[in-house]
Amino acid sequence: MTNMADFPRPEYPRPQFVRDQWLNLNGWWEFAYDPGKSGATRGLTGEAAYPERILVPFCPESELSGIGNTDFMPCVWYRRNFTVPGDWAGQRVLLHFGAVDYEATVWVNGAKVGSHRGGYTPFSFDITEQLRAGENVVCVRAVDDTRSPLQPSGKQSQQYASYACLYTRTTGIWQTVWLEAAPETRIEKLRLRGSPTRGSLLVEAAVTGRSQETWLQVIASLEGEIVGELAVPAAAHTCVEVPLAQVEPWSPGAPTLYDLRLTLRDEQGRTVDEVGSYCGLREIEVADDRLLLNGEPLFMRLVLDQGFYPEGIYTAPRDEDLRGDVERGLAMGFNGARLHQKVFEPRFLYWADKLGYLVWGEYADWGLDVSRPEALAAMLPEWLEAVERDRNHPALIGWCPFNETPAQRDPEVLRTVYRVTKALDPTRPVIDTSGYHHVETDLYDSHNYEQDPEKFAAAFAEFREGGAPPHGEPGKEADYAGQPYFVSEYGGIWWNPGQTDEQAWGYGNRPQSQEEFFARYRALTETLLSNSRMCGFCYTQLYDVEQEVNGLYTYVREEKFSPDPIADINRQQAASE
Repeated sequence: MTNMADFPRPEYPRPQFVRDQWLNLNGWWEFAYDPGKSGATRGLTGEAAYPERILVPFCPESELSGIGNTDFMPCVWYRRNFTVPGDWAGQRVLLHFGAVDYEATVWVNGAKVGSHRGGYTPFSFDITEQLRAGENVVCVRAVDDTRSPLQPSGKQSQQYASYACLYTRTTGIWQTVWLEAAPETRIEKLRLRGSPTRGSLLVEAAVTGRSQETWLQVIASLEGEIVGELAVPAAAHTCVEVPLAQVEPWSPGAPTLYDLRLTLRDEQGRTVDEVGSYCGLREIEVADDRLLLNGEPLFMRLVLDQGFYPEGIYTAPRDEDLRGDVERGLAMGFNGARLHQKVFEPRFLYWADKLGYLVWGEYADWGLDVSRPEALAAMLPEWLEAVERDRNHPALIGWCPFNETPAQRDPEVLRTVYRVTKALDPTRPVIDTSGYHHVETDLYDSHNYEQDPEKFAAAFAEFREGGAPPHGEPGKEADYAGQPYFVSEYGGIWWNPGQTDEQAWGYGNRPQSQEEFFARYRALTETLLSNSRMCGFCYTQLYDVEQEVNGLYTYVREEKFSPDPIADINRQQAASE
């Protein structure tokens, strides 16, 4: 058994693009603070001392990191030695980072190999030319300014301590660091689209470094049996549609996944490169005021998941904790989640694909001043990296780059991001900004935390009878144009019977008993289920997070009550179904 204290998160970090030759660099690294951002001058890229050590991939604010410093850290450094396996000779060596918050610069053996801006998306560098025989050294500098109005930071607190719905910050490395061996001529990235209507799989592959004639072979398997195979000449951009002999759509109730093997071969049939992947056959579309999954009306029974962990902050201690998050949502009768104010790691999306759990891909836009046109340059490149990273996941059914943007925003920032997202991925609906103050959107949604069931029902009475839904501020929000509509945040019922401090909070008056909690939950939720013009709901939230105690589970993932009563309410047939 792997000892997490020395080697955490050992699983392969990129489940939809798998190569066999890789080396996990998680574990103990040297660590140094650099409040003056002078570390390069002081020799931290060379042999200068690093006084601390840290357990990667946990951020220095976390308990699991071995540091546990929750103050602001404007700049931190990491360093560790590594040795490239001998059987990688003759291949390119790529250094991968799952995510580093916020601006990362990397040196290998004293040579700068590159930088990346953005705290939520992966990046990599080809370090082959910087390597030497035997032991090598990698240094990472992370610069982080959570209080900058041009740095998206999600739910990270801009004050010293956590408060309201803002929580402990994350600085530096918070996802797996790893090495990969790959040939010079190789498959660089994939776009996958499975169509149950056409009974086929569309594969787009970027091939790089091609110095000879090659062919791309795609083999699709289902439960170990080959159900589709095709080979085409490879080019820098290669597109192939593979017919499938057996068509099994992906859905929450039947999350069928096809295994894929993509092989790049030369003219003699020898393997040049090979990667493994998987896909699901599913289509999501908007038809008038309905959301359709594989041609059938879909009612989204979603729950808000913020992706925080008591010991790891942004990082789940173990892969099984990510799976457990999905399983606990399913146990409560939800069929999916809003992945809120954070770009979740690929392993979470893998478990959503595998277990049949719908998700919305969102972004950590809070902290970004969207009244400034410069906000576009601050967030759009990283947002598009997130869309490109996650677009192949069948569980992901829509994009939402912003949340609760104020009326004092530049509407063209939202409109531009919406339209660029649609251009990059035309296969999914896009919500411009969740909650209120829409500009241009495929789905119309609202947030409503009214705790009185009668007042809550009254807010949607006109819409129920064919009128317009509740709006944000008149004149500052695009008029409803008949899109599918859902309440994407509601509930948030304050339920923490053992509370002994004044910091914890939730919405409304606390129920006086478990029975009162269930009665309120039922009344609020059935208002939405019984409205034939609703296409879904999203309850706030799956877990307590630090001082926010409106979760259905505690922050440490313990049950507050049996999931069964909540599941029985959620699983009722919706009027729109």
